[in-house]
Formats: sequence, C-alpha cells, structure tokens
Amino acid sequence: MTAFAATRATIARILSGPGGIVGTIIIVLVVGSAIFAPLVVTHDPDALDILNRFSGPSAAHWLGTDNLGRDLYSRLVYGARVAMMVALFAIGSALVVGTLLGMLAASLNARGERLLLIVFDIISSFPSLVLALAVVAVFGPSTALVTAIVAVTLMPHFGRVARAQMLTLRHAPFVEAERLIGASPVRIALSHILPNIAGPLVVLASIDIPVVITIEAGLSFIGLGVRPPLASWGTLIYDGYAYLSDSRVPVIVASAALAIATLGFTLFGEALRDAVDPRLDREGR
Repeated sequence: MTAFAATRATIARILSGPGGIVGTIIIVLVVGSAIFAPLVVTHDPDALDILNRFSGPSAAHWLGTDNLGRDLYSRLVYGARVAMMVALFAIGSALVVGTLLGMLAASLNARGERLLLIVFDIISSFPSLVLALAVVAVFGPSTALVTAIVAVTLMPHFGRVARAQMLTLRHAPFVEAERLIGASPVRIALSHILPNIAGPLVVLASIDIPVVITIEAGLSFIGLGVRPPLASWGTLIYDGYAYLSDSRVPVIVASAALAIATLGFTLFGEALRDAVDPRLDREGR
C-alpha cells in the first residue's frame, strides 16, 4: 500500500465513527480560527469601548463585550490562536526531543539507558501544572516560559514510547537486512525505524494537545500565563469571573470554547488511536 493510500485509509477510519467526525469538525473550526484570526474577527480584540461595557450580543458585537468594552467574539478567536501556538510549540518540541532521546536510550548500553530513564522518571514525577506554577512564580509570567515548561514535562511521554518501539523493531528482519548491507546505526534509526514508530507518537501528540490547552488556560486564569492585554481563554474567564454580577456571558463563552476545544481534540485523538491501531479498539470492546 502506498503512503497516499495508507493516509486515505487512516482518514476514512477516523471519520467512520461519530467521535472522529465531531472531533475533526471541532479541530477544523478551532485551528482554522487560529490561523485566519485576522480575517475572521470583526473588531480589534484589544480595542476599548468603555461606553459599551457588557453590551449583549448584537449585529455589531456577535457575543457582546467585556468589562472594558472589547469585542468578545474577536478575543475568543485570538484566544484560540494563543492556545494553538502554545500547544504547537510545546508538543512539537517535546515530540522531537523526546523521540530522539528515547531512540538514543534504546541504542545505549545498559548504564546509559538507565541514566536516561532515571531522568525521564525525575521529570515525570512533577505534574506539569505544579512545575509550571513553581517556575513561573520564580521567574515571572511568560508565554515562552510556560511553553518550554510544558514541553519539558511532556518529553518523557514521547521518550518512553520511542524507546519501547525501537526496542521492538531493532531486530526486525528489515533492520537486520540494512545492517547486513552496511547501513550505519544513525541511518537505520532515522530512515527505517523512525517512520515505523511515527504512528504511536502522532497519536500521543494528539492526545496531549487538550492537556496543554488546559494548562495554558489554567495558568492564564491565575495570572501566571499569558499577560494582558493578549487574549487567552484563561484570561477571558478570569476577567469575566470578576464581573459575574454584571454579566455572565464572558465566563460562559470562554469556558464553553475551552471545553469544546478540549473535547474535540480528545475525540480526535481517540479516533486517531483506533485508526492507527484498530486492535486497541477491539480490545477496548
């Protein structure tokens, strides 16, 4: 089966169930909003209009305005952009570094492998949110810092999966054949083993996206993540929470966006997992 045919088959399996369809639709909307934010918003997300504080949904402001008269819809869209940027850089960094370290661990001698696994265990012993809180409390709020911390805490997930997959494949017939013709270990790892372990790693990345989104929103909610006036779903919830007696709309729409995005990526991740390895779906049943 060609790569194109395999990709089409995977997409068909993802869209074969309601969870995969719903998750895909949500992801397309969220990611599309993040990418094309300047084109789909109706107002400058940071523009103030004190005379229109807490105005309700209207033709001018589709979801109303917040405590400073800023357009809620526009800030919600830019909040999606922040969430996707943090998720992209955090998971992308964790995926690349974790995979390389995991493959390295499987290639080292027993002592080197044990040392890397100990490092993975130490990092994994700190929950992502707790470690992020501690570091940000010391060095101050920063979107880049939050992204880096989340990437470090997720790195062992990918490292362990890459190591396990490489241990399984390093004595496979096609790998032994490459060794016999004189291929270097690096060439074998990158050209032959890595493409065969990419599936589980991509599945893990898709499942970790809602975790990153939630952490970013949580840190922004308590003032240790994205700094105002930059829009984030967490800051939208925080700003709205302080004015619940005036209007509940900001809290409701921001919380709904966070919940729907998390649900969408979770459903898609589960559908992708079942599509990449259908045995998991059958065993779950």
